[in-house]
Amino acid sequence: MRLYSGKQVAGILIFVCSVLFLVSFIAGQAGFSLGGQAAVPEEDAAVIPDSGVSAGAGSVPQLIEAVAGEVSYTQEELQNISVYEQANEAVVNITTETLGINWFLEPVPQEGGTGSGSIIDERGYVLTNRHVISDAVRINVSLSDGTQYEARVVGVDRENDIAVIRFDPPDGVRLRTIPFGDSASLKVGQKVLAIGNPFGLDRTLTTGIVSALGRPVRTESNTIIKDMIQTDTAINPGNSGGPLLDTQGRMIGINTMIYSTSGSSAGIGFAIPVNTARRVVAELIQYGEVRRGSIDAELIQLNASIARYANLPVSRGLLVSRVASGSNAERAGLRGGTSAVRYGSRRNSTVFYIGGDVITAIGGQRVDTLTDYYSALEDKKPGETVMVEILRGNNRLELELTLAERSRS
Repeated sequence: MRLYSGKQVAGILIFVCSVLFLVSFIAGQAGFSLGGQAAVPEEDAAVIPDSGVSAGAGSVPQLIEAVAGEVSYTQEELQNISVYEQANEAVVNITTETLGINWFLEPVPQEGGTGSGSIIDERGYVLTNRHVISDAVRINVSLSDGTQYEARVVGVDRENDIAVIRFDPPDGVRLRTIPFGDSASLKVGQKVLAIGNPFGLDRTLTTGIVSALGRPVRTESNTIIKDMIQTDTAINPGNSGGPLLDTQGRMIGINTMIYSTSGSSAGIGFAIPVNTARRVVAELIQYGEVRRGSIDAELIQLNASIARYANLPVSRGLLVSRVASGSNAERAGLRGGTSAVRYGSRRNSTVFYIGGDVITAIGGQRVDTLTDYYSALEDKKPGETVMVEILRGNNRLELELTLAERSRS
């Protein structure tokens, strides 16, 4: 056991007292800086609301945890969510089966394509593209709840690539539909949204803007659809037939095709304007087709060689080969040719007549080709009257002509 002298004991006491004094002083300063409040458990600490005053220099930023369940969205996000929730249940996914030939040259069903469609009537009518269901021997539609129904073709409009199909929902099932908007009121730069089934990824929402309006686009069937809507909304294989929507959830177009070198979206998509669909849907449901007007005459598209052989002053337009006796065209004064000629190769030749009128415009719209002709009459009905501009010799004339019904062939 070690013994301490009196001086050593006194020194130890002085040191201990000094340490106690220093600890007491530090604790007092800390209490002052904390406002004199006693410490509380972390889980009981109050969250201090932001006063809106920016922190001064040297202050320590406060980290405040968000309240559980509280999520904020931008106005644009809320708009996207609203449109999706409003329209999603009215969009269907379409799958088809086609017939193929096996090694024994027997017809066998095989998987076809996929696409999208919009329910436009509570009875189960669906609007889509014609190319989505063409050549199909079986059509299936899937709803948002996963139920699947077999559908049938009601009517098709080949010129506008539009089709109406129908499935039969069970009794008591109320289908949600998509209302039609007005494509005539669209503006370039306007926000649009698309819901569809790209690459089989069902119920996909994409957004974009109207990039251009009034685009004439040639389809794979070599017809021209007028007034197409161009959009940068991502449209991919499987989106065809689905709705292009405005921010109110109204259909303003039918997504139809893309311009791409890779087969995937390149930011250039095209949609059929809904006003075109509105015009033909009723006829498709009632007649299964669109009844269009036509000039009841045999027409030949001019080219340079035909024009040169017939000694015509123009090389573009439609040559009137023959006019049926008693037809609307004859009553209007349209004249056919008088001299028969054979055009083309020996195996693939056509006989027509030269010496007749040349149609150059219909209803004020220039007609250089048969495609122009069909485009000029696309929205005309049998019985309507149109002004037809013709070239007879070197004279330009205008005839008033009543349209006949186009042949169903």
